[in-house]
Amino acid sequence: MEMIASINSTINGIVWGIPMMILILGTGIYLSARCGFIQFAKFGHIMKNTLGKAFQKGETKEGSVSPFKAMCTALAASIGTGNIAGVSGAIAIGGPGAVFWMWISALLGMCTKFSEVTLAIKYREKNADGVWVGGPMYYIKNGLGKNWKWLGALFAVFGALAAFGIGNMTQINTICSTINTAITGFNPDFAGQTTVAWIIGIVCAILAFIVYIGGVQRIGDVCALLVPVMAIVYIICSIVVILFNIGEIPAAFKAIFVGAFNPSAVAGGLAGVGIKTAITKGVGRGIFSNEAGLGSAPIAHAAADVEHPVQQGIFGVFEVFMDTIVVCTMTALVVLLGVGVDNIQFGTDIGANLTINGFQSVFGTTIPGVVVAICLSLFAFSTVLTWGLYGTRCCEYLFGFQAGKVYQMIFCIVVVFGGTLELQLVWNIADTLNGLMAIPNLIALLALSPVVVKLVKEYKEMIKNPISK
Repeated sequence: MEMIASINSTINGIVWGIPMMILILGTGIYLSARCGFIQFAKFGHIMKNTLGKAFQKGETKEGSVSPFKAMCTALAASIGTGNIAGVSGAIAIGGPGAVFWMWISALLGMCTKFSEVTLAIKYREKNADGVWVGGPMYYIKNGLGKNWKWLGALFAVFGALAAFGIGNMTQINTICSTINTAITGFNPDFAGQTTVAWIIGIVCAILAFIVYIGGVQRIGDVCALLVPVMAIVYIICSIVVILFNIGEIPAAFKAIFVGAFNPSAVAGGLAGVGIKTAITKGVGRGIFSNEAGLGSAPIAHAAADVEHPVQQGIFGVFEVFMDTIVVCTMTALVVLLGVGVDNIQFGTDIGANLTINGFQSVFGTTIPGVVVAICLSLFAFSTVLTWGLYGTRCCEYLFGFQAGKVYQMIFCIVVVFGGTLELQLVWNIADTLNGLMAIPNLIALLALSPVVVKLVKEYKEMIKNPISK
């Protein structure tokens, strides 16, 4: 394990170094500029045509799902442990300033994900089962040409492997850790943590397998049910904590903005933390949460039943907004207001414990553990479902349709063991695989940016002159 940790640490330092930060943020700036900063200029239109039409019912064509279900499937992957454990971990290591860099990566990432989703619809194709499939590997193959197929295959390899980290072991491990914490709140002498981990792993594996049997339609149905409910419950609980500490809100935002550029000025525990750590943890955990630039979400969006690629692309903007600007900010405020900057043990509180402590400041010592455990379990399980789909599509692209079925079985088996692994190592491996996934995807986004710009112009003409459609 020590050798694995050492190797991963070396690779992680490379893929999440300053060059990667420049590539991720630079791609977001470049795409935003080329698309006329559509995430801001058309924000009202985007909200009206995503959130405003979220619950409209209508029939979808065979082999596809509704735009809302496609978004919920992708949102299920992004709203997960990154929003609870990831945010608190970023604050503990990078300080409150990490939240600021999360916001920056999200504001730029809105256009990055918009571009990813738009290209996924543009270059998708149907598999042997008659279902729409797409994502970076397909827009690399169909958009850049056969000479670039190796880059698509590289993404698929990283995606298939990353699913076991970001969408499997990390999620199950965090579920087990949080549930054990909740149980300990009722029984401080509880010593059955390992047993709980095995039970949770087995139950989640069985449920995931049942959902996978139903294909992308069943995944979409489950996610469309879970995502709105769990997000609303979590946001309401967070608002209660914020309102109870409303007088401390200015100080919390001051800590975020000051800490973004001078972490040590916020708290004594951050004396050895520099701005580089705040940026890398903020951007890294932000991407871990909203997945903008990774290329994963387009795999789910590719199944959407839409007439024009940009119609689904705007759901990508809403997805990042909801995930990071809303849910991650809620978590950050729960931690900073509920726990207090001066009470955070910087560098030691990893996982969801800080978030639970924040809720405990208002709801007492037992109920918060249960609420967070339930919310996080739903978040994490829906993430498992979606990342299983992502990994399956990557494996299918590499080895054919039947190989995807084998992949799903292996994925479910790994779920069983996920709860027994060391959390810190799992987080680190997931971080590394995220970075490796992003590289081929970001290269493709930059190369295909003229196509995105053309599609945006088409869409603007379409909504300006709807009759001409």
